[in-house]
Amino acid sequence: MASVVGNWAEVIRTQNLSSDKEMDAVSRWLLITRASVFPMTLTSALVGGLLALAGPTPVTLYWLYFAEALVGVLLAHAANNMINDYFDLAGGVDSDDYVRGQYAPHPILSGLISKGGLVTAIALVNLVDLAILVHLTSVWGWPVAAFALSGLFISVFYVAPPLKLKHRGLGEPGVFIVWGPLMIAGTFFVSTGQLPPWVWAASIPYAILVTTVLFGKHVDKLPADTARGIHTLPVILGDERARWISQVLMVSFFVAVGLLVLTGTFGVWTLLSFGAVPRLLKVIKVFGQPPPESAPPGYPIWPLWYVAWAFTLTRLAGGLLILGLIANAVYPIFL
Repeated sequence: MASVVGNWAEVIRTQNLSSDKEMDAVSRWLLITRASVFPMTLTSALVGGLLALAGPTPVTLYWLYFAEALVGVLLAHAANNMINDYFDLAGGVDSDDYVRGQYAPHPILSGLISKGGLVTAIALVNLVDLAILVHLTSVWGWPVAAFALSGLFISVFYVAPPLKLKHRGLGEPGVFIVWGPLMIAGTFFVSTGQLPPWVWAASIPYAILVTTVLFGKHVDKLPADTARGIHTLPVILGDERARWISQVLMVSFFVAVGLLVLTGTFGVWTLLSFGAVPRLLKVIKVFGQPPPESAPPGYPIWPLWYVAWAFTLTRLAGGLLILGLIANAVYPIFL
C-alpha cells in the first residue's frame, strides 16, 4: 500500500509516474485528469469558503454546501483538463512531438485511455457536476447556475471550436476570471447565500497567481505554439515581454494583498503570504533568464521550465494565504 500511495504522491507532484513503477488505477486517473494542478483549484475554493469566516463582515458558513462546491469545482477542473486534451488532439494540436506529449503522458497518445473512454469520462464527470449544480441551484437560485455555466463556457471554449479562446490570446484572461471571480466569489456565494461587493476584490490576488502559472506554461510552449499558429498572449507579446509581464503579475499578488489589508478587506494575518517573498525573488530571477539548454538532473516535466517555477510560488503563497485566513477566522485583526 505504501508503494501505491507513493505512486499517487509522485503523480501529483510531477504529473508523471516513473517507468519502473507499476501503474495502478488511481494513478492512471490522476494522470488522465492532470491532478497535479488541482491544488490551485482547491486553494481558490478554500479562499472562497474561508472568506465567509475571516472576512470583514463574517457570515454563516453552510458546511454541506461548501463541501459540495469544493467537490464541484475539483470535478469541473478534471473535466476541463480532459476536454482540453480531447479537443487539442482532435484539432491536430497535440501529437507525440508537441510539448503536451513530452512533459507528461497524454491520456490518449500514451494509451492511458481510448478516445471513446475519454469522452465517456468527460460525460460522467459533468453529469455528477450537473447533479451538484441542480441541488445548489434549488437552494440558492439562478446565481449558482450563472457562476457554473460561465465557468463551463470558458473551460469548454478555451480550446473547443469555434471560439478557441487560447488561440486568440484570451486564455490567460479566461483563467483569471475562472480561478478568481467565478471560483472564489462563486464558492463564497454557494457556501453562504450572500455576495457582498468586497468578495469580488478579495478574489483578485489568487487569480493573479494562477494566471502567472499559465503565462509560464505558454512561454515554455511559445516556439511550438508559434509554429502551429496558436496565438496565446506570450506568442502575441513575444518571449521577453511575456516573461516581464509574468514577473509584474507575481509582484502584483503581494501588492494586492497589501492593499486589501490596508483597506480592511483582508485581515492582518493574511500578510503571512509575504513569507513567500524569498521564493518570489528566486522565481523572478529565473524568469529574467533564458531556460537551460537541457533538463537538469532528475527534472520531471521537461521541456516545461518557467511554469514549474511559477507553480512553486503559487503553491507557497496560496498556502500561506490560506493559513492567514484561518488565523484571521480564529483571531480577527483588521486595520
